[in-house]
Amino acid sequence: MNDKIKTNIGNHEVLENLYRSDRKAFKTAFKNVYPEIENHEAAKFWKTRLDYDDRDDILKSFSAKEIFMVISVCFITAFLIKIPDIFSLNIPEDIFFFRNGALIVFLGLALYRTLIKGISKPERMASAAIIFLASALYINLLPSGENGAAIRLAYIHLPLLIWFLFGFVYTGCDFRSHEKRIDFIRYNGDLAIVYALIAIAGGLLSAFTIGLFDSIGLNIEEFYSRNIILTGAVSAPVVAAYIIEKFPALVSRIAPLITAIFSPLVLVTLIIFLIAVAVTGKDPYNNRDFLLVFNLMLLGVMGIIIFSVSESSAIRNQKFNSLILLSLSVAAIITDLIALSAIFYRLGEYGVTPNRLAVVVSNLLVLANLILITADLIRINFKAKEFKIVEITVSKFLPVYLLWILIVVFGFPFIFGIK
Repeated sequence: MNDKIKTNIGNHEVLENLYRSDRKAFKTAFKNVYPEIENHEAAKFWKTRLDYDDRDDILKSFSAKEIFMVISVCFITAFLIKIPDIFSLNIPEDIFFFRNGALIVFLGLALYRTLIKGISKPERMASAAIIFLASALYINLLPSGENGAAIRLAYIHLPLLIWFLFGFVYTGCDFRSHEKRIDFIRYNGDLAIVYALIAIAGGLLSAFTIGLFDSIGLNIEEFYSRNIILTGAVSAPVVAAYIIEKFPALVSRIAPLITAIFSPLVLVTLIIFLIAVAVTGKDPYNNRDFLLVFNLMLLGVMGIIIFSVSESSAIRNQKFNSLILLSLSVAAIITDLIALSAIFYRLGEYGVTPNRLAVVVSNLLVLANLILITADLIRINFKAKEFKIVEITVSKFLPVYLLWILIVVFGFPFIFGIK
């Protein structure tokens, strides 16, 4: 849709047909490409028209069908997360949540997505449902012994696998499309932002409610936490998805703004952190906890880079943003190289374990991805290439991550033994 709008910006008939064929997709795509076509008179006309439509969208009443759909999916997710209580299962709650929390959240999102978009390819949707069920059975049949490092790695990586499965559903079972993959990444950024706003509002409401009842001598904190907060936490992503579906133009304005503000802040923070590590002499080679923090920070920065890339087409000052992303990618590569040197040192000193193998391969994959992204950003900044090349690079690397996740989830427990 993005390319069609840019190519036909002077052809009013084609643009009108595109708009009428899928208004929601047209609005989203137009917002993404507007910075590139804003000098065209036709673009200014369409912006005015779509902005007027957006005001109408916000004023539209919520239909009973939509509300019923959202409530139904929220009820299903709330029911699933409360299974141990409802059926008095002899399963520690922390283990149940650790195993099934992500499954339930992404199942709710996938179900909602299927309901609003319809089932265009029943056989593929049936395959997705079978994979969801098989994943749930597999992870719940694995033992939960404290000494099973490979099992814990399977638990940790399973949410990522289910995220990919949700992506398969989101893209209409067409995960091969690079454009749809990038749209999926962008959607997850929007989802995270809206969910965070809901969580903040929910946290304030919870504190107010608990305090209100406490003032009359009723302590409802435990009941409220175990029921309202817990079910709300797994249901809120569905509500966030509904808000994005209802007001796509409104939400699409927030994410680029967040990206434009936080990318420079993350860059400054990362540089200061690396300087502080050198000045304080903090040692990632012999300090396991510090190395863990180091890797978590690296993964967080990598996530921000990928999300920023997906939102860059909607940012007005793309030159400044591309320079920030290039600097952030270079800083992330330096961070990854430090982490890798520490991990290889620990491998040489203490031998191979499931945790060390998982971390070293993950860091190598992140490093390879960062190098490819950095090479594209150099072309964008110094050879006037379009930002689309880095989006394609990000999209192409997703199956590589998926393959590694499959190996960890299904291969590690059998390679290193199930305990």
